Amino acid sequence: MEKYYSITDLTREFDVSTRTLRFYEDEGLIQPDRRGRTRLYRAEDRRLVQEILRGRRIGLTVAEIRELIRVYKEPPSDAGELTTLMKSVAEKREELRRKRKDIDDTLADLDLIEEACLTRLAEIGVGT
Repeated sequence: MEKYYSITDLTREFDVSTRTLRFYEDEGLIQPDRRGRTRLYRAEDRRLVQEILRGRRIGLTVAEIRELIRVYKEPPSDAGELTTLMKSVAEKREELRRKRKDIDDTLADLDLIEEACLTRLAEIGVGT
């Protein structure tokens, strides 16, 4: 017997609004089963929500996420599609590596600022 999740289950688990899940449904990213007005999410829908949210956190657009889901469900069938997809993957990977470097650099800068603040607090005799 297949396990179903309610919209409330997913909103609580992923800390998103019902509006967010309905938006992803409107965009065709997820297709929950319906029983009257009730949405029933399968394990596959739950996994897709998890992947969609991960994609959004790293800056993917809804269109990019839709394309990734499409490719996952229906892999490219000819060399041209595969070559285009591989180029897109390489570009996205490089973009994410640049973002990772920017984040690492920013975290290092914040560490320096925090250390300078702690040093200054110690100089003026304030304990932390």
